[in-house]
Amino acid sequence: MGTRIGMVSLGCAKNRVDAEMMLYTLKNAGYELAADPSMSDVVIVNTCGFIEDAKQESIDEILELASLKKDGRIKGIIVTGCLAERYQHEVMKELYEVDAVLGIGANKDIVAAVEKVLDGEKQELYPDKTDLALCGGRIRTTPFYYSYLKIAEGCDNKCTYCAIPMIRGPFRSRPMDDILSEADELSKKGVKELIVIAQDTSRYGEDIAGRSLLPELLTKLCAIESVCHVRVLYCYPERVTDELIDVFAKEDKILKYIDIPMQHCSGRILKLMNRRGDRESLAALINKLRERIPGITIRTTFMTGFPSETEEEFNELSEFVNEMKFERMGCFAYSAEEDTPAAKLKDQIPEQTKKRRQEILMEQQQIIMAEKAAGYVGKSVKVICEGFDRYAECFFGRSKADAPEVDGKVFFIAEGSRPKIGDIVNVEISDILDCDLMGQYRA
Repeated sequence: MGTRIGMVSLGCAKNRVDAEMMLYTLKNAGYELAADPSMSDVVIVNTCGFIEDAKQESIDEILELASLKKDGRIKGIIVTGCLAERYQHEVMKELYEVDAVLGIGANKDIVAAVEKVLDGEKQELYPDKTDLALCGGRIRTTPFYYSYLKIAEGCDNKCTYCAIPMIRGPFRSRPMDDILSEADELSKKGVKELIVIAQDTSRYGEDIAGRSLLPELLTKLCAIESVCHVRVLYCYPERVTDELIDVFAKEDKILKYIDIPMQHCSGRILKLMNRRGDRESLAALINKLRERIPGITIRTTFMTGFPSETEEEFNELSEFVNEMKFERMGCFAYSAEEDTPAAKLKDQIPEQTKKRRQEILMEQQQIIMAEKAAGYVGKSVKVICEGFDRYAECFFGRSKADAPEVDGKVFFIAEGSRPKIGDIVNVEISDILDCDLMGQYRA
């Protein structure tokens, strides 16, 4: 048996793509990839460092692996990803069990790092962030029927609460021909849902052409015969143009689902965040999307407890959520990140207040989503089958209104032939469970 390499990738889908590219490099170098990190010789922890909770998750994972190393079950631990890039020398200083720390620009050097760890050498490597490759082979870790398609790296938006520009560097668009080539290859291999991602997908192409090329990219993706469905995540509200909306409306292959992180609706708070817009402009955008693209699912994210957020401004946000009735919504309590402008602002909000406001918004959203889910009862919904729950004795999957890992499920029983994983089936909705749909599939 050869040397076995395990990978634990934490955080966002963009980080997952980086992990998949490292796995491809390692396999090409002759290493055996282990599905279970505890059965590996060397484990790579591809960390997240976006907010405090994510950092703690990364640290907890490293400490758990450290106990396996102490017991002699694994030989080495390599830390990559955002935590490694952001805290660099501090990681090995504070977590002495770690054998190598690689900044994101050093992902290309993962094979050499593994070799040094196996030889008993400690290593730290922090090249320029822009050394992180935009293109290259990868070993997908998602189910065969969907895949993430990363179209850019880095971010230039400089939101005052966000450390991503410091961690990931400037926005860099991936060459369009390379994206289209990968999309064609993935679709021919059975991928039914391509999920377009970047820190800001709506900014794609600005660094190349001085304007957004996302509408053109999506049009060309839909022109690929083998492509079945395209889902688009992370569009900034001010960049959702009429041109982009037109593409969503006319291209049948684009799922009528858009993720637009809005963060707040107060003009004052948004300005402090270095974001644009206000309640009126955001409401106008939402109404335009719903008018131009009937049945569209709008997902958004809000933040509570940003420095100096008053009770009145929070109430305005609460009213906005109730008024707009988003199909999908997430909410974070503000996390003060080191070296960000927002962390230096006066009037930081107490943790308890931030959490209370977050809970209020999410409770509101649960009611809204339950009401919307009830509207599906009696209707037929296309669902991609993702598996069988042997405890509940039913199948489960996702509708077009649900992105993997962040949204809900559809649970269904099958009458007649059983669907296979990856099949797209029509499910007649008969009930709801919390905010999830339940129904029957008749072959």
